[in-house]
Amino acid sequence: MRVLTLGLTAVLALSTMGTSSCHDDSTSAKGGCDPNYKGACLDPNVSDYDCAGGTGDGPKYVEGPVTVVGTDVYGLDRDGDGIACE
Repeated sequence: MRVLTLGLTAVLALSTMGTSSCHDDSTSAKGGCDPNYKGACLDPNVSDYDCAGGTGDGPKYVEGPVTVVGTDVYGLDRDGDGIACE
């Protein structure tokens, strides 16, 4: 039984190594950020983001510019140049 307990502890410790919720250290303290964006911490649990000052209806807004480093899941980069809310 002792070997099983130590093995499970080792697996749990290894499973938490190397995880990161945001791209830069300035936003990582705020909690889980959508990994598709850099320059702002967008909560991946929010249903929609729109650019502040635009015509979108939210429910959340982001001030740009924001760099799209993955898939633009919120449609913030209208011209597809990799920079959202410019």
